[in-house]
Amino acid sequence: MNNAVNDGVWSGSWVAERLGVGLVGDDGLPALLGLALRRNPKRAHLLVSNVLGKHVPQSPAVVHDHGVRLGRRVRDLLGEAEAAGAVVLGYAETATGLGHCVADGLGGAPYLHSTRRPVPGLAPAGGFEEVHSHATSHLLLPEDPGLLAGDGPLVLVDDEFSTGNTVLNTIRDLHRRYPRRRYVVVALVDMRAPGDTERLRRFAADIGARVDVVATASGTVRLPPDVLEKGQELVARYTSAAGGDTGADGPARPARPSAGPDAPHGRPGRITRVDLHWPSGLPDGGRHGFTPAHRARLEAALPALAGRIRDSLPAGARRVLVLGSEELMYAPLRLARELEGTTDAEVRFSTTTRSPVLAVDDPGYAIRTRLVFPAHDDPADGPGERYAYNVAGGGFDAVVAVVDSAGDTPALHAPGGLLAALAAHTPHVLLAVVPSYAPAPPRAPERPAMLPEPLRGPAFSSYPTDEVGWLLQDLSDVTLEAPTEEREEAIQRGGAHYAESLPVEYQPSARYQELFHAALEESAARLAQAVGVVTETVLAERTRPAPDAAAPASRPVLVSLARAGTPVGILMRRWARFRHGLDLPHYAVSIVRGRGIDATALRWLAAHHDPRDVVFVDGWTGKGAITRELAQAVARFEAEEGITGFDPEIAVLADPGSCVRTYGTREDFLIPSACLNSTVSGLISRTVLRADLVGPDDFHGAKFYRELAAADVSVAFLDAVCARFDEVAGTVEVAVKELLAADRTPTWEGWRAVERISEEYGIHDVNLVKPGVGETTRVLLRRVPWKILARAGAGADLDHVRLLAEQRGVPVEEVADLPYTCVGLIHPRYTRGATGADGKAVNV
Repeated sequence: MNNAVNDGVWSGSWVAERLGVGLVGDDGLPALLGLALRRNPKRAHLLVSNVLGKHVPQSPAVVHDHGVRLGRRVRDLLGEAEAAGAVVLGYAETATGLGHCVADGLGGAPYLHSTRRPVPGLAPAGGFEEVHSHATSHLLLPEDPGLLAGDGPLVLVDDEFSTGNTVLNTIRDLHRRYPRRRYVVVALVDMRAPGDTERLRRFAADIGARVDVVATASGTVRLPPDVLEKGQELVARYTSAAGGDTGADGPARPARPSAGPDAPHGRPGRITRVDLHWPSGLPDGGRHGFTPAHRARLEAALPALAGRIRDSLPAGARRVLVLGSEELMYAPLRLARELEGTTDAEVRFSTTTRSPVLAVDDPGYAIRTRLVFPAHDDPADGPGERYAYNVAGGGFDAVVAVVDSAGDTPALHAPGGLLAALAAHTPHVLLAVVPSYAPAPPRAPERPAMLPEPLRGPAFSSYPTDEVGWLLQDLSDVTLEAPTEEREEAIQRGGAHYAESLPVEYQPSARYQELFHAALEESAARLAQAVGVVTETVLAERTRPAPDAAAPASRPVLVSLARAGTPVGILMRRWARFRHGLDLPHYAVSIVRGRGIDATALRWLAAHHDPRDVVFVDGWTGKGAITRELAQAVARFEAEEGITGFDPEIAVLADPGSCVRTYGTREDFLIPSACLNSTVSGLISRTVLRADLVGPDDFHGAKFYRELAAADVSVAFLDAVCARFDEVAGTVEVAVKELLAADRTPTWEGWRAVERISEEYGIHDVNLVKPGVGETTRVLLRRVPWKILARAGAGADLDHVRLLAEQRGVPVEEVADLPYTCVGLIHPRYTRGATGADGKAVNV
């Protein structure tokens, strides 16, 4: 039932016939792959590997040998000298075992795989997004911080190479941190289209590195234009026919009659625990790194480990499945292979997964049955369903479930848990638990007893002293500015991070200044209402009652994300004083995409205020990148520092991306402070994070542009909005009542729209798509824009965008169904000779 060909039928034929999907390429592709339908709105089809050991039970020798052979091909490609310095990186969850096998074949290479399981006290060495996946965020958590820092080849291993987006995201992130000269991408199947292949070639040239691809077989997937809609309709139809797709064994239509030990039992199978005596201190896999020394220890221990499983099998067992658990693939695989060589039983190997796939009991379909059970390892992304495919109906006399100790929880043993689901389909279930490897937390270095004090105006910024305290260090005397074109090229090549330098401050022309003042006059009341709504929402939801009647209530502490959030924080502070007579503390801190929030600033805040009172404030959301960055950074800070209570929720004036719960409006309109840079932000630059200027106990840096005082409109902007507070007070009261009663759950519509635009325009990097009026303005002022997408019929809100685009020679393309008022596209392959945006300086 679980082979590539069943009774002469290819296990992809069911999908191919109904959706028009086809494989074109090497003759061996049908033997390697079948097809199924995803329960995923981003992609309709799933390539189901017959040799990976994930969805289809397979001989463990076949699974291991496919990876080892790929590793040997990489070694031959690199040569002995380069292979000796290589590091192998596998992708969670599907390729964690395959990557480990490639490292085995490469010989002597340390191995690391990405993970979706954060570890308290362990700072990520990198991370990236797998945009088409069911669970997108990956972390890299090596125990040895230097594992990825060498200059030897990095070998990236995934089960399939479909578009190359995930690999490009990974290399882009890591190359910024640890640049190297060579990368090798390894997959069982390379299914890229010609355009994807060319994109990888250009990307390699842009970063100045060599990128090779090694695959067992190659080809392409032929997809009709309407495949996503047809796939979703087909999934819905078969799910409905199965009564909601909620059954334990979950075939999407009645399964063929089965008999024998694999049939559901009136009496559950017996569950027995096997004590493996796993070697102390030996990692269970590559989540935190697996060295050649670890490999040698495992090889020596395997005979005894597998022997304990063999001795616990029921007498006469003819067919045995060793079932791994999500990212835990390699240890169960090696146990299964050792068992296969020392018992007469037919041994198969597969693992559970978090990927939801439709099951159809048809010989031409790759996923015949599925078991459904709740997650049992307390996942960071919350509870949810997990699955084991092609286990029910597999004819197994015994199933050996191998989990790590983090997954050995009451949920595993509960009536609806994995063990019970297995026991319904086999007479014997053996549970083998591998200790979860937990790296020792790094020793915290000695820190200064005194943290630096906030900077305040007029010594730092043009804001009055009481308006904001800047948790920053003054870098005004350091030359940090670089031409926009040089910065863009360095950032996209991976040679620099955007926060390591500053763009030259744009000085607006007289015509542009007129647009700013006109926009401010036009929108001041609208802004005042948004300020009132978001402030009243914060006061209603973030004011904590006093512990006793005699004490005052605990009020929010506003912490703006510098610099765009700072004027908003000041306006919120002014509204609280205007409406309630409250003087809320207000600070500005730095957050940097890809680097996180300023940990020294958080330590200062925790030392001076209750973290539970802190409310992070920003101007607007785009696609939600900073929202995600802040959540990850706060979790990392709490794990490393042991200081808890910070709520990573951001309060914003405008949330067009639907990324937060606390906002003044979700409309995408012009916030005039987005039109300018420092001259509307207290004459403060964007924040700077550079290792030679900012130590581990320093605040991030910024510059105070005193020389621009003649053009400063920072306080004038605030006063113009505050002057409208009184006239909007009544409408604010009504709007807040409605908002507090509404469902404000983020839908992340903006992120999905950006993914769609990134693919449609051939950019393939969500970081280069900047949605919304504010983000588009930033692109035109600070980056090298490629083109601007404007919603058809957008009016005066885009006058300044059109002017900036005209000054920079950037085309503006009207789009009928754009979900934002406008979207800025950064040049996706920028060099100073690039076409599409000429890089000329802004006219002033």
